[in-house]
Amino acid sequence: MALHSAKAHSGDQILPFRESLLAMLGLAFVIMLVGLDSTVVGTALPTIVAELHGFDLYGWVATSYLLTSVITVPIFGRLGDYYGRKPFVVASIVLFTCASMLCGIADNMLWLVIGRGFQGIGGGMLVGTAMTCIPDLFPGPRVRLRWQVLMSTGFGISTAVGPSLGGFLTQNWGWRWVFFVNLPIGILSLFFVWNFLPHLRHTDHDAKIRIDWQGSLLIAASLGCLQLFVEMLPKHGMSFGMLLLFVFSLAAFYALWKWEHHTAQPILPFNLLYHPRLWALFLLSLLSGFVMFSLMLYAPLLYQGGFGLSPQEAGLLITPLVACIMIGSISNGRIITRIKNPTTMLTIGYGLLAVACVGVVISGRATSHGVIACFMLAGGLGLGYILPNLTIFIQEEAGREHLGIATALMQSLRMIGSMLGTAITGTLINHMYASGVRQALNADQSGAWLPSFADPQILVSHVMQTTVLSHLTDAGNLHGPALLAAARDALISAIHTGVGVAVVVALFAIWLVRRVPPPRLREKLD
Repeated sequence: MALHSAKAHSGDQILPFRESLLAMLGLAFVIMLVGLDSTVVGTALPTIVAELHGFDLYGWVATSYLLTSVITVPIFGRLGDYYGRKPFVVASIVLFTCASMLCGIADNMLWLVIGRGFQGIGGGMLVGTAMTCIPDLFPGPRVRLRWQVLMSTGFGISTAVGPSLGGFLTQNWGWRWVFFVNLPIGILSLFFVWNFLPHLRHTDHDAKIRIDWQGSLLIAASLGCLQLFVEMLPKHGMSFGMLLLFVFSLAAFYALWKWEHHTAQPILPFNLLYHPRLWALFLLSLLSGFVMFSLMLYAPLLYQGGFGLSPQEAGLLITPLVACIMIGSISNGRIITRIKNPTTMLTIGYGLLAVACVGVVISGRATSHGVIACFMLAGGLGLGYILPNLTIFIQEEAGREHLGIATALMQSLRMIGSMLGTAITGTLINHMYASGVRQALNADQSGAWLPSFADPQILVSHVMQTTVLSHLTDAGNLHGPALLAAARDALISAIHTGVGVAVVVALFAIWLVRRVPPPRLREKLD
């Protein structure tokens, strides 16, 4: 396939309609691959943890993916600027699909976490390159908004069917199929990308590229230590080891800050973070990741562990959240070019996302499924108004010169926000659940049974419930069902508090939107 220089093309669209459609179909299947994986795994995760016996690593199934993605997104964003995006999109599809197979055959939680880390490398390559192909193909932002509907549709379809599909596969075929399902989509996306996505480059062939490996290692060290500190602090307290971990994280971040100001091509360009027209957008991207993952990862646990629903029922409740991302994105594309200040859509989006989080906080076992679905619908519309607009606004403000790294930085910050949301919300939930269960058991003078109820996986696994209740009955304790109900109440209260943090973050994001300058939607990228 021929290599093209993007400089040779002009106008709002560099390819004819048919070629553009086929190329965008390839990218849409790539986005479907990532979107489907993120939603089917969330629904299946409580069951996975119950079978593999490792609730302590519940958050790490998501965190290991996010941590490796954070590192690889900016690396391949910059490599794509130099070598062209297509080779890395192809490689990432192969890696992501193979890593999915590795996750599917995992026989313990550690293996699964490692497999998710490899998935994160492939996912980071996908996000760092595939998303940036769109402004390559469509330099004009108004044309790009129309074509981006296809991407939103692909993402919306995958995320719409993801929760229900994850619940169906988990309940009927076993949780391993939530990873094996990536194989046919990976093959389909590889076919379209290989045959129809043009290979474009924006730099001269003899220009030199330097990869900031030192910066990558410092990012991994600072975020990895911070993640460990947040998750282990409730269990170990502020011991000397915990203090050392926190100090090391701060030291690694300070070293990163110093290094990135002196290296020629930083992986984390602080000058972009400080840019007066970009800093608020980057911070909003981080906040969107925090709220989105707090909602999408722990709402299924609430519905399955707290309310006692099956994976399939929980998946159906989550479906409106992810399905309406597509609806929100499509309607956003029609509205955004017709209003005076496009940032209004961000305000509405974060407002709807806050409503969805409030809905989770006030939901109980008696709340009707229709009401829960309405709250989820509001969250999906909100994300549909947030995600595409942040991408367009940042790409327009950054311009052609910083297109790849700015897009990658936005995605990285969203993933960092997702890591923080997963860690902080998850740590708070774990701590409050353990405290609530301990109080309930002590009040019933059944404190000796704490090890059986300490792990919330008992609330998801019917096999574990039957076993523990049988042991309680054999020991002469007839309060087993009441203790199980108390454990569910403790989990519901813990998740309500954890997601309540996301409500505060969403409200802060609404205030922060006021600091975003009205975006300049130029006819095409400079």
